[in-house]
Amino acid sequence: MKEISMRSFDYIKTPEQLLKPEIVQMVGSIHEHKGKQELFLEANIDELKTLLEVALIQSTGASNRIEGIYTTDKRLEELVRQKAEPRNRSEQEISGYREVLATIHESYEYINPRPNIILQLHRDLYSYSEGNAGGNYKNSDNVIAETDVEGHQKARFIPVPAFQTPEAMNELCTNFLEAWEADRIDKLILIPMFILDFLCIHPFNDGNGRMSRLLTLLLFYKAGYIVGKYVSVEMLIEKTKETYYEALQESSNGWHENENSYESFVKYYLGIILKAYSEFEGRVEHLKNRSLSKPDRIKAVIDNKVGKITKKEIMELCPDISKVTVERTLTELVKSEYIAKVGAGPATGYVRI
Repeated sequence: MKEISMRSFDYIKTPEQLLKPEIVQMVGSIHEHKGKQELFLEANIDELKTLLEVALIQSTGASNRIEGIYTTDKRLEELVRQKAEPRNRSEQEISGYREVLATIHESYEYINPRPNIILQLHRDLYSYSEGNAGGNYKNSDNVIAETDVEGHQKARFIPVPAFQTPEAMNELCTNFLEAWEADRIDKLILIPMFILDFLCIHPFNDGNGRMSRLLTLLLFYKAGYIVGKYVSVEMLIEKTKETYYEALQESSNGWHENENSYESFVKYYLGIILKAYSEFEGRVEHLKNRSLSKPDRIKAVIDNKVGKITKKEIMELCPDISKVTVERTLTELVKSEYIAKVGAGPATGYVRI
């Protein structure tokens, strides 16, 4: 097999090329949100517990769905709340994700992205699965494939070969942590760069996508951006999956030759974090309406929305209000002609009259 020269990981000079107006502006906006984050956290400690629980369920479900791993909403909730044991392979993988996510939520300050730690997190990701799927680097070369709408697969990227993976992971983590500790480059730029490089190495036989999202949260938390605890970053990625894959494709072109540009991927992730903060602040605003009755809070959500709103969106904004209450309120508001029901089936929505 042809020896592939080792890709180098430069987190000192390369990030400087990314300091373009749009990225600088996005980084500045996220800094402002982070400033407000403390105020929100102090003011709404009790209410935030609900957001935390809901985000945990949404993150576990979304990150697994991106990889084609599904279960019902009811089972997902039971598995995440540890009220049920996994019944099949999909549920084992969902339970493993919940496990690692909980570890990161509780101990992120003490977890550093070193190769041995990444291997341990991967081991825990498969702690409910049979065999020893977790905790080891890949033992055969893999290909990052893309499936089109008709179900055809094509190779999108050839990652680092298996025999070079341990060395590549050591280099990646060493250079990244050096730059992180030197603190000369904004961590908001370093994090997506690290995640892109991790995905291009593709160090595991399975679970690379889920590990990349867990590491993303870990690093944003470590840098002080803990919005992902309260708004599911994985769910925002799931909703923009096509854009995510496009950015990944664009930023990995020429990666082996050290000729790739991280710009698309960095912009994509900064956009996700900005969206998470605006959703977080919106949800905290809704929580402040708690003095209102639940039907009145649902009404307030509808009043604030321009155009159509779905039942699902209302439930995401008011995670502490039960599905039954949301449905009953919507039925009553339609009956009183305050709102009109539009569309049918999954496309059903409601608009102000």
